[in-house]
Amino acid sequence: MCVFVTRTEHLETEGETTMMRTLTFGIEIETVGQTRQTVAEAIRTVVGGRVEYAGGAYDAWHTVDATGRVWKVVTDASLSASRDRQAEVVSPILKYEDLEQLQEVVRAIRRAHARADHSCGIHVHVGSATFDARTIANLVKIIHKQEPLIEQALGISQERLTRWCRPIEQHFLQKIEQRRPQTMTELNVAWYGYHNVAPTHYDGTRYHGLNLHNVWFRNTIEFRYFDGSLHAGQVKAYIQFVLALAAKALNARAASSKRRTYDPATARYDFRVFLLGLGLIGDEFKTARHHLLAKLDGSSAWKHGRPAERTA
Repeated sequence: MCVFVTRTEHLETEGETTMMRTLTFGIEIETVGQTRQTVAEAIRTVVGGRVEYAGGAYDAWHTVDATGRVWKVVTDASLSASRDRQAEVVSPILKYEDLEQLQEVVRAIRRAHARADHSCGIHVHVGSATFDARTIANLVKIIHKQEPLIEQALGISQERLTRWCRPIEQHFLQKIEQRRPQTMTELNVAWYGYHNVAPTHYDGTRYHGLNLHNVWFRNTIEFRYFDGSLHAGQVKAYIQFVLALAAKALNARAASSKRRTYDPATARYDFRVFLLGLGLIGDEFKTARHHLLAKLDGSSAWKHGRPAERTA
């Protein structure tokens, strides 16, 4: 079976593609090997403005860009490097049209000789203001259905799955399915197990691939699935993937959480079908499909391999 996208299917995904371009996002990019001041100066070469030492608990440097937005460069104790060589970049709130500039920022940081090692990750945040309890539940179900495939496609190590980006908890999913929360308060109780009216930064529930703790802590939905990278194309692919997931959840009337069986022999095909269903179709998302499919085996066009040609 070969992947074909019908005109009807293409039209159905246009809403997701339009929606994803309206969403705000932010990104945290963890790096090692270079000082925070040097990384902040590298960012300035792209965004303009000035570099300031902010200090504080995270010994932060700030790049205040030409429009007044602040790019923070901070320490992170989870990184393998010594404190003076830890540089986690925290972007300001960005829009879809900022993607090209963000890629240039990533390239500049790489040229400054920062790097990403096994201890580094990338966290993408999507503004949660457009979501309600129903659409967040949609997102939980969409991801749960495909989570084994997502984990394989992104090449997440078992260590990170166990510690930093745990899968969706079954007891949380059961609450979503059985109670069908109608309000954000009901969703809060399902997530924390009680009504948490004052979430704190280091709440233990945040260490999930899909982190809803941030909905109440900083008004974002956080996606923690991604390994560290200073490859601009990969970073763009991760952001487009997250925005497409968010747009799908916002546009869907309902969603199923029933797990798809993961088959390594057909994983590349299966994930491409999933990406196309999210609206990542055409030349605009060609690079995203390339990076997101790169770690999977099999054919992206044929579920069971290209059939043998018939001979006369």
